[in-house]
Amino acid sequence: MSTVGSDETLFAIVEALRERDGAGVTELATDLDLAKSSVHKHLRTMVEHGYAVNDGGEYRLGLEFFSVGEDARDRHDVYYAAKGQVDALAAETGEMAWLLVEENGRAVYLHGARGDADVNVESIAGSWTHLHLNSGGKAILAHLPRERVDDIVAEHGLPGRTEHTVTDRAALDAELEAIRERGYAVNRREDLEGISAIGAPVVHDGSVVGALAVAGAARRVTREDREDELAERLLTAVDDVEVNLAYQ
Repeated sequence: MSTVGSDETLFAIVEALRERDGAGVTELATDLDLAKSSVHKHLRTMVEHGYAVNDGGEYRLGLEFFSVGEDARDRHDVYYAAKGQVDALAAETGEMAWLLVEENGRAVYLHGARGDADVNVESIAGSWTHLHLNSGGKAILAHLPRERVDDIVAEHGLPGRTEHTVTDRAALDAELEAIRERGYAVNRREDLEGISAIGAPVVHDGSVVGALAVAGAARRVTREDREDELAERLLTAVDDVEVNLAYQ
Protein backbone atom coordinates (compact mmCIF):
# COMPACT_ATOMS: atom_id res chain seq x y z
CA MET A 1 0.00 0.00 0.00
CA SER A 2 1.53 3.32 -1.08
CA THR A 3 1.58 6.33 1.24
CA VAL A 4 2.40 10.03 0.93
CA GLY A 5 5.86 10.80 2.28
CA SER A 6 5.02 14.24 3.67
CA ASP A 7 2.02 12.79 5.50
CA GLU A 8 4.19 10.06 7.00
CA THR A 9 6.60 12.73 8.24
CA LEU A 10 3.78 14.76 9.76
CA PHE A 11 2.31 11.78 11.60
CA ALA A 12 5.76 10.77 12.84
CA ILE A 13 6.14 14.26 14.34
CA VAL A 14 2.68 14.09 15.89
CA GLU A 15 3.42 10.72 17.50
CA ALA A 16 6.80 11.96 18.73
CA LEU A 17 5.19 14.99 20.36
CA ARG A 18 2.54 12.76 21.85
CA GLU A 19 5.21 10.71 23.58
CA ARG A 20 7.08 13.75 24.94
CA ASP A 21 6.24 16.58 27.28
CA GLY A 22 7.53 19.13 24.82
CA ALA A 23 10.36 18.84 22.30
CA GLY A 24 12.46 21.15 20.19
CA VAL A 25 13.14 21.04 16.48
CA THR A 26 16.65 19.64 16.87
CA GLU A 27 15.53 16.89 19.25
CA LEU A 28 12.72 15.83 16.93
CA ALA A 29 14.89 15.95 13.83
CA THR A 30 17.58 13.84 15.50
CA ASP A 31 15.20 11.27 16.97
CA LEU A 32 13.21 10.92 13.74
CA ASP A 33 16.22 11.14 11.42
CA LEU A 34 14.70 14.07 9.53
CA ALA A 35 16.01 17.37 8.26
CA LYS A 36 15.56 20.22 10.75
CA SER A 37 14.08 22.39 8.01
CA SER A 38 11.40 19.80 7.26
CA VAL A 39 10.52 19.35 10.94
CA HIS A 40 10.34 23.12 11.43
CA LYS A 41 8.01 23.60 8.46
CA HIS A 42 5.63 20.93 9.72
CA LEU A 43 5.64 22.34 13.24
CA ARG A 44 5.03 25.87 12.01
CA THR A 45 2.05 24.67 9.97
CA MET A 46 0.70 22.76 12.98
CA VAL A 47 0.99 25.87 15.15
CA GLU A 48 -0.83 28.01 12.58
CA HIS A 49 -3.76 25.57 12.60
CA GLY A 50 -3.85 25.04 16.36
CA TYR A 51 -2.47 21.49 16.34
CA ALA A 52 0.75 22.47 18.12
CA VAL A 53 1.91 25.13 20.56
CA ASN A 54 5.34 26.79 20.49
CA ASP A 55 6.40 27.49 24.05
CA GLY A 56 9.76 29.23 23.75
CA GLY A 57 11.08 26.77 21.19
CA GLU A 58 9.54 23.73 22.87
CA TYR A 59 6.64 22.30 20.90
CA ARG A 60 3.72 20.32 22.25
CA LEU A 61 0.42 19.13 20.83
CA GLY A 62 -2.36 21.71 20.67
CA LEU A 63 -5.89 21.41 21.93
CA GLU A 64 -7.29 21.38 18.41
CA PHE A 65 -6.61 17.64 18.59
CA PHE A 66 -9.00 17.51 21.55
CA SER A 67 -11.73 19.09 19.48
CA VAL A 68 -11.14 16.69 16.59
CA GLY A 69 -11.11 13.71 18.95
CA GLU A 70 -14.42 14.73 20.49
CA ASP A 71 -15.95 15.11 17.02
CA ALA A 72 -14.72 11.65 16.02
CA ARG A 73 -16.11 10.12 19.23
CA ASP A 74 -19.44 11.91 18.93
CA ARG A 75 -20.04 10.44 15.48
CA HIS A 76 -20.57 7.05 17.14
CA ASP A 77 -24.23 6.83 18.12
CA VAL A 78 -23.34 4.09 20.59
CA TYR A 79 -21.36 6.61 22.67
CA TYR A 80 -24.47 8.55 23.65
CA ALA A 81 -26.53 5.39 24.00
CA ALA A 82 -23.98 3.72 26.28
CA LYS A 83 -22.27 6.47 28.28
CA GLY A 84 -24.80 6.48 31.11
CA GLN A 85 -24.84 2.70 31.32
CA VAL A 86 -21.03 2.56 31.53
CA ASP A 87 -21.05 5.08 34.38
CA ALA A 88 -23.81 3.14 36.15
CA LEU A 89 -21.97 -0.17 35.73
CA ALA A 90 -18.87 1.25 37.39
CA ALA A 91 -20.86 2.80 40.22
CA GLU A 92 -22.89 -0.32 40.93
CA THR A 93 -20.13 -2.92 40.61
CA GLY A 94 -17.19 -0.90 41.92
CA GLU A 95 -15.16 -2.16 38.94
CA MET A 96 -13.87 -0.31 35.90
CA ALA A 97 -16.40 -0.21 33.07
CA TRP A 98 -15.72 0.47 29.40
CA LEU A 99 -17.35 1.08 26.05
CA LEU A 100 -15.24 -0.19 23.17
CA VAL A 101 -15.73 -0.02 19.42
CA GLU A 102 -13.90 -1.60 16.52
CA GLU A 103 -12.11 0.70 14.10
CA ASN A 104 -9.63 -0.37 11.42
CA GLY A 105 -9.50 -3.84 12.94
CA ARG A 106 -8.59 -2.67 16.45
CA ALA A 107 -10.46 -2.12 19.70
CA VAL A 108 -10.73 1.53 20.75
CA TYR A 109 -11.71 2.58 24.27
CA LEU A 110 -14.45 5.15 23.64
CA HIS A 111 -15.55 5.82 27.21
CA GLY A 112 -14.65 4.54 30.65
CA ALA A 113 -15.56 4.89 34.32
CA ARG A 114 -13.27 3.79 37.10
CA GLY A 115 -15.59 2.54 39.85
CA ASP A 116 -13.53 2.07 43.02
CA ALA A 117 -10.27 1.59 41.10
CA ASP A 118 -7.51 4.15 41.43
CA VAL A 119 -7.09 4.38 37.66
CA ASN A 120 -7.03 7.43 35.41
CA VAL A 121 -9.54 6.23 32.83
CA GLU A 122 -9.21 9.51 30.93
CA SER A 123 -5.66 8.53 29.99
CA ILE A 124 -6.92 5.24 28.53
CA ALA A 125 -9.97 6.57 26.66
CA GLY A 126 -9.09 6.98 23.00
CA SER A 127 -6.31 4.40 23.10
CA TRP A 128 -6.48 1.14 21.19
CA THR A 129 -5.54 -2.49 21.60
CA HIS A 130 -5.82 -5.71 19.62
CA LEU A 131 -9.33 -7.12 19.62
CA HIS A 132 -8.31 -10.62 20.70
CA LEU A 133 -6.60 -9.38 23.87
CA ASN A 134 -9.60 -8.24 25.86
CA SER A 135 -13.16 -9.24 26.62
CA GLY A 136 -14.87 -6.40 24.77
CA GLY A 137 -12.75 -6.95 21.70
CA LYS A 138 -13.44 -10.68 21.68
CA ALA A 139 -17.16 -10.00 22.08
CA ILE A 140 -16.97 -7.81 18.99
CA LEU A 141 -14.94 -10.36 17.03
CA ALA A 142 -17.47 -13.07 17.86
CA HIS A 143 -20.20 -11.09 16.13
CA LEU A 144 -18.33 -9.91 13.05
CA PRO A 145 -18.65 -11.79 9.74
CA ARG A 146 -16.09 -14.57 9.35
CA GLU A 147 -14.51 -12.78 6.38
CA ARG A 148 -13.99 -9.65 8.48
CA VAL A 149 -12.32 -11.66 11.24
CA ASP A 150 -10.05 -13.25 8.63
CA ASP A 151 -9.04 -9.81 7.37
CA ILE A 152 -8.35 -8.49 10.87
CA VAL A 153 -6.19 -11.46 11.83
CA ALA A 154 -4.32 -11.28 8.52
CA GLU A 155 -3.57 -7.57 9.05
CA HIS A 156 -2.92 -7.40 12.79
CA GLY A 157 -2.04 -10.98 13.72
CA LEU A 158 -2.63 -12.51 17.15
CA PRO A 159 0.30 -11.21 19.20
CA GLY A 160 0.67 -12.31 22.79
CA ARG A 161 0.62 -9.77 25.60
CA THR A 162 0.85 -12.21 28.51
CA GLU A 163 1.31 -15.95 28.80
CA HIS A 164 -2.48 -16.26 28.95
CA THR A 165 -3.22 -14.55 25.61
CA VAL A 166 -4.87 -16.71 22.95
CA THR A 167 -2.48 -16.58 20.00
CA ASP A 168 -3.66 -19.62 18.03
CA ARG A 169 -6.37 -19.05 15.40
CA ALA A 170 -8.11 -22.38 15.97
CA ALA A 171 -8.25 -21.73 19.70
CA LEU A 172 -9.58 -18.24 19.06
CA ASP A 173 -12.29 -19.55 16.74
CA ALA A 174 -13.38 -22.04 19.40
CA GLU A 175 -13.55 -19.27 21.97
CA LEU A 176 -15.55 -17.00 19.66
CA GLU A 177 -18.09 -19.79 19.19
CA ALA A 178 -18.34 -20.20 22.96
CA ILE A 179 -18.88 -16.45 23.31
CA ARG A 180 -21.79 -16.56 20.87
CA GLU A 181 -23.38 -19.39 22.81
CA ARG A 182 -22.79 -17.87 26.26
CA GLY A 183 -23.58 -14.27 25.34
CA TYR A 184 -20.44 -12.72 26.80
CA ALA A 185 -16.65 -12.95 26.62
CA VAL A 186 -14.08 -13.34 29.38
CA ASN A 187 -10.53 -12.04 29.50
CA ARG A 188 -8.54 -13.90 32.12
CA ARG A 189 -5.27 -11.94 32.47
CA GLU A 190 -4.78 -11.97 28.71
CA ASP A 191 -4.12 -8.24 28.28
CA LEU A 192 -2.59 -7.36 31.65
CA GLU A 193 -1.35 -9.65 34.39
CA GLY A 194 -3.63 -9.40 37.38
CA ILE A 195 -6.55 -7.91 35.45
CA SER A 196 -9.54 -9.86 34.16
CA ALA A 197 -12.72 -8.65 32.49
CA ILE A 198 -16.10 -9.63 31.13
CA GLY A 199 -17.42 -8.13 27.89
CA ALA A 200 -20.65 -8.31 25.91
CA PRO A 201 -21.48 -7.10 22.39
CA VAL A 202 -23.83 -4.25 21.57
CA VAL A 203 -25.83 -5.12 18.44
CA HIS A 204 -27.95 -2.68 16.46
CA ASP A 205 -29.82 -3.39 13.23
CA GLY A 206 -28.18 -6.79 13.03
CA SER A 207 -24.59 -5.53 13.30
CA VAL A 208 -22.22 -5.30 16.24
CA VAL A 209 -21.52 -1.62 16.97
CA GLY A 210 -19.43 -1.96 20.11
CA ALA A 211 -19.12 -3.76 23.41
CA LEU A 212 -19.43 -3.04 27.12
CA ALA A 213 -16.90 -4.50 29.52
CA VAL A 214 -16.31 -4.66 33.26
CA ALA A 215 -12.71 -5.09 34.41
CA GLY A 216 -10.91 -5.46 37.71
CA ALA A 217 -8.58 -7.59 39.79
CA ALA A 218 -8.43 -11.11 38.34
CA ARG A 219 -8.83 -12.80 41.72
CA ARG A 220 -12.15 -11.00 42.12
CA VAL A 221 -13.70 -10.55 38.66
CA THR A 222 -13.45 -14.12 37.41
CA ARG A 223 -14.34 -15.82 40.67
CA GLU A 224 -17.30 -18.00 39.65
CA ASP A 225 -19.98 -16.35 41.76
CA ARG A 226 -18.68 -12.86 40.95
CA GLU A 227 -18.43 -13.60 37.23
CA ASP A 228 -22.07 -14.71 37.12
CA GLU A 229 -23.14 -11.59 39.01
CA LEU A 230 -21.18 -9.23 36.77
CA ALA A 231 -22.31 -10.99 33.59
CA GLU A 232 -25.96 -10.61 34.57
CA ARG A 233 -25.53 -6.91 35.29
CA LEU A 234 -23.49 -6.43 32.11
CA LEU A 235 -26.06 -8.09 29.87
CA THR A 236 -28.82 -5.98 31.41
CA ALA A 237 -26.81 -2.85 30.64
CA VAL A 238 -26.27 -4.01 27.04
CA ASP A 239 -30.03 -4.53 26.66
CA ASP A 240 -30.60 -0.96 27.82
CA VAL A 241 -28.00 0.39 25.40
CA GLU A 242 -29.61 -1.46 22.50
CA VAL A 243 -32.99 -0.01 23.44
CA ASN A 244 -31.44 3.47 23.55
CA LEU A 245 -29.98 2.94 20.09
CA ALA A 246 -33.33 1.82 18.73
CA TYR A 247 -34.98 5.03 19.88
CA GLN A 248 -32.26 7.55 19.02
